[in-house]
Order: sequence, then structure tokens, then C-alpha cells
Amino acid sequence: MHAGFPEFRLGSVLATSFTATLTERRGNAVERIPTPHRLVDWLAVNGLAVDSCTTAQLDLARDLRESIHVVATAAAIQDALPVSAVRVINARSAEGRAAAILTPEGEREWMLSSASGVEDALSVIAADAISVIAGERDGRLALCASPTCRAAFFDTSRSRTRKWCDMNTCGNRQKKARFNANQRKRP
Repeated sequence: MHAGFPEFRLGSVLATSFTATLTERRGNAVERIPTPHRLVDWLAVNGLAVDSCTTAQLDLARDLRESIHVVATAAAIQDALPVSAVRVINARSAEGRAAAILTPEGEREWMLSSASGVEDALSVIAADAISVIAGERDGRLALCASPTCRAAFFDTSRSRTRKWCDMNTCGNRQKKARFNANQRKRP
């Protein structure tokens, strides 16, 4: 990992973890993949290792990230899916050469060949987004209750009432703010 960059927010859903490479979208935005090398790092952490990334490929990745975010947000609020963003997701999905493989533990993983590049990794992320947005998984898309975040996340909690994209960041920040406001109200 490259020092000096903000840590990645990793989750169990690839597509929404990818959208979390830009956080605090409605506050002081934090870009977690500011350079091509940082995208390579994120892909490696998520089992999609590639050898290199160009600036043009980083632009493709960011375009996909924002398209997933826009479509997931629309799906979470049950709005019409933006056609241009859907096109980007579909195009990235169709361009890849990754293969799904079954592990000895019965899990699905994605295999990239030694010749695979960023586009192949992006196709896996796009396919994951399609699966989530199409409702093929047990859970629901939701938006973070933090007014500065509003990240789309996939809620797999039993009650499907999770409020924050990440309890350790947005949830704790909101609870701390509420506690401090209550303390100021006391005589």
C-alpha cells in the first residue's frame, strides 16, 4: 500500500465498496483512488490484481464508480435508473474477460488472466453492480443517513434497517454529534 493516502473503506459487496472510493460526497469529499497506482492497490485488496493502470484507465474506473453510485442511489430511493449511467455499467461489464471460479470452500471468486488489465477488473465490478441493482441478492440498497455522506450501501442486516454505510465512520460520527448536542442542551 502507498503511504499518505486515506485508507480504503472495504465492505462485503464489491460494487458498493468501489463506490466508497469517493466518500463524504456532500461534505469535504475524500478521493481514495487519486492516482492510477492507488487504483491498482484497491483492485489487489479486492482480489482483482492487475499489473498496472494508466490515467485513461483510472478515468474509466471513476466513470464506472460514479455510474454505479448514481444508479444505486436511484434504485435505493426507487427512482428511475438513469439511462446514461446504466449504459456505462453495461459497457464496462461487456468488455471484460474475467472468469468466475469456484473455490474449494464453495465460494465464487473472479479469476483474471496474466494478460488481464484494468478493464477486465472493472467488468467484474460492473457485473457485481448489475447483480446488486437487479435484486439478485438477499438484501436491499440503502443510502447512508449521514448528511455529508449519502453513500449507497447494500444492507444485509436481518431487519434491513441499517442507517449508515459504515458504523465505524458515519455511524459513530452521527452518534457523537447527537451526544454532544444533547450535552450542550443540559444546564
